[in-house]
Amino acid sequence: MNNFLFKQIDNTGLILFRVVFGLLIATEAIGAIFTGWVRRTLVDTPFTFNFIGFDFLQYFQGPGMYYYFVIMGFFGIFVMLGYKYRFSMIAYAIMWTGVYLMQKSSYNNHYYLMMLLCWIMAFLPANRWFSLDVKTNPALKTPAMPRWVLLVLILQVWIVYTFASVAKFYPDWLNASMPALLMRAKSDYWVIGELLQKNWVHWTIAYTGIFFDLLIVPLMLWRRTRLLGFVISVFFHLFNSIVFQIGIFPYMSIAFALFFFTPQILQKRFLPKKKIYLGNDVVIPNYKKFLVMVVGIYFAFQIGLPLRHWFFKDDVLWTEEGHRLSWRMMLRSKSGSLAVWIKESDSEYRQRYNYNNLIGTKQQSAVATKPDLMWQLAQKIKQVEAEKGKEVAVYMDSKVRVNGGEYHQFTNPEVNIALEKWHPFKHTEWILPSPKDYNEKPIKE
Repeated sequence: MNNFLFKQIDNTGLILFRVVFGLLIATEAIGAIFTGWVRRTLVDTPFTFNFIGFDFLQYFQGPGMYYYFVIMGFFGIFVMLGYKYRFSMIAYAIMWTGVYLMQKSSYNNHYYLMMLLCWIMAFLPANRWFSLDVKTNPALKTPAMPRWVLLVLILQVWIVYTFASVAKFYPDWLNASMPALLMRAKSDYWVIGELLQKNWVHWTIAYTGIFFDLLIVPLMLWRRTRLLGFVISVFFHLFNSIVFQIGIFPYMSIAFALFFFTPQILQKRFLPKKKIYLGNDVVIPNYKKFLVMVVGIYFAFQIGLPLRHWFFKDDVLWTEEGHRLSWRMMLRSKSGSLAVWIKESDSEYRQRYNYNNLIGTKQQSAVATKPDLMWQLAQKIKQVEAEKGKEVAVYMDSKVRVNGGEYHQFTNPEVNIALEKWHPFKHTEWILPSPKDYNEKPIKE
């Protein structure tokens, strides 16, 4: 096992990935400003629905977030250049984690993956070649790294793709109705909009998505299919970039190929002056036991978190419990209506509450379908009214439809949610059971 994990191998793939990754995370930070994402998500909205338990992050929101993202952009450039690499990568990881935990209405699995990769890269020796750190301190320079570095990166990618594939094994994806629903919103695309409405395209997207996610890592691991896997990966991710416009993720995914190609190919194409490490040294660090323990715990969580929804009552597609951090990507379309009622402690009557002034437009559509956001809104309303000297009960009347189906009652409107506790690993009882036909499509007359 020591020979397997701690044998020194060439580090060309890691070095090149650091350069690409630094460029991409810098682009993500600066691009978020120019596309208006920062303004819509973190500046204009009065409340961002942070991850529960991280309420203090609400103090960061506002115009100062523009400076926050500019600073992140600089750290991304420093990572790319390999300048003060460890500090720059840790700083970006901390700041991006803050952004990720600060808001949920723009939740994206790709943001989660980027956070994980930032933290992984922060502790890898990715600045040991082709970096400004090496220029200023030649003693850092080495063409090698321990094999466990490569294994950690490949295993992380493999987990993401495998769970993304497995999650697609449900009726609305297998019968291509969910891809059809996704493509319906792309009908106005120039040139390809009409093509994306074809039935055969929907079936192709459905099963290409399943088999690509399931097989791409094995294809890249086997030398004989590696080039084929790479070509398929480039086409698949460029298609996703054009059709779904999901930022840097497709390009980061293409860059994962750097973990699989041989150092000889990478060196010839990208770093002709770098010498290839051909030694067989095995270097066992003093912190071996601690390293193995930390990596083992980390991957136990990475495998366990996407499985947790099976231990909740009812279907995750309906309840949303266990959906986040589970690589359930573009699997469903949900919309809902939400009416909020409050009742003062000294009154027998409920009154309709206008919550729109407490949250932004984007948050209004998200809160109608997600129970943890409803719970947070109830606590916010309770707090706002308490500041006015009123003690109120808060009731949520939500109706939800899944994948274009009929609307069904989602919450129990008789429960005072302001008094409820939130349990992240326990089913929320004020979510009503899913109807048997909750995602059945309405009959067209």
